[in-house]
Amino acid sequence: MARIINLRTARKQQARQKKTAQASENAVKFGRTSGQKQAEAQAAERMRRQLDQAELEMPSSSAKDDTKSP
Repeated sequence: MARIINLRTARKQQARQKKTAQASENAVKFGRTSGQKQAEAQAAERMRRQLDQAELEMPSSSAKDDTKSP
């Protein structure tokens, strides 16, 4: 005799399997390894430090402030 199944749960299970398959496909297609993530983070930190070093500091002009409105 045939096994009786609940169609609603069967559809939900099938949808979950399809979603899992799609997620694993996306992980392969768009995912990055931890080494790549670490290298990218190091490059961003290096760029930030280089930008901070190149920043010009404006001298404080507390004695003579021309930006005040009359």
